[in-house]
Amino acid sequence: MPQLPSNARRNLSRLIVLAAMSLLLCACGSIRYYAQAAHGQGELVLKRQPVRKLLGDPATDPKLAARLSLALAAREYASSHLGLPDNRSYTTYVALHRPYVVWNVFATPRYSVEAVRHCFPVAGCVAYRGWFSEAAAEADAARMQRQGDDVWVGGVPAYSTLGWFADPILSSMLRWDDDELAGTIFHELAHQLIYAKDDTAFNESFATFVQTEGLREWRASRGLPSGDGHAQAMDDGFTRLVLALRGRLKMLYASGVDAEAMEAGKQREIADFRAEYAEWRDTHWPQDRRYDAWVAKPINNARLLPFGLYDQWTPAFGVLFRKSGGQWPAFYTQVRALACEPKAKRDAALQALSP
Repeated sequence: MPQLPSNARRNLSRLIVLAAMSLLLCACGSIRYYAQAAHGQGELVLKRQPVRKLLGDPATDPKLAARLSLALAAREYASSHLGLPDNRSYTTYVALHRPYVVWNVFATPRYSVEAVRHCFPVAGCVAYRGWFSEAAAEADAARMQRQGDDVWVGGVPAYSTLGWFADPILSSMLRWDDDELAGTIFHELAHQLIYAKDDTAFNESFATFVQTEGLREWRASRGLPSGDGHAQAMDDGFTRLVLALRGRLKMLYASGVDAEAMEAGKQREIADFRAEYAEWRDTHWPQDRRYDAWVAKPINNARLLPFGLYDQWTPAFGVLFRKSGGQWPAFYTQVRALACEPKAKRDAALQALSP
């Protein structure tokens, strides 16, 4: 999978699967989809192995043991220092024998940057559908493409069931570096703590703040320096370029021109984006080509969806954390109160907090 900014990679990891409950609660929709979700989740439950048992087994590969030890330490820190749920999540391990646990299918209308949304019982509406089989995901994408939509399929290394199951550490998560592994555990546990139905921006911004601030505190507790400023700056710069492209496309699609002119404008904007990217890279990061592969692949509306959609309120949560004196319990009390408000009132409050 081509390199993505870390925030976009995290966005791909935000699949909420309540498979068994959805199958029981919903008689409508695609039985095939719910059945594969229930089967995939059930398979993970059956294959879980306690991490402590693996660490005590001399047959466990030393490299695997080192990664699991780090994940378990992060898991314990999350509850003892960050006030996150103290449960069995991330205390077990599943070897997947495949690169991703699920594949998300993103779709937009051909001339829109708004996601085709999918709604589920309990979890609410999300901007994608997740499949435990890559072939099934590609078939779903092909079906939507035949209907005229722009589609994109992205592999997902991890997801949260919001505490309905004890989420395991997955082998697909262990490909990440130490910070991404620990931070993802913080992020997913934050979803278990507070979740507002049908408000992806709120949920993801909150969890992303917990991940970022929690990781800063975690590194400090281990005597490690601050994270890589170069990587974050490049992530942010690339995301701004993509969001600018999406903004221009949104204006184009709202212009009312005919389909031929709209298609020509769409391809022109994408070509201009590639030129802007090359100039930005050569000016600011001449030795770093981590995003070249992503830019070189075909670009459509659906490929732009993971960027910036799920961290728009993160700065507002940073302000709220400081207003709470940097104390996690007080911060969570404020966030929980926001989660109980109607969405319009919640958005207004976050907007007022935004720098």
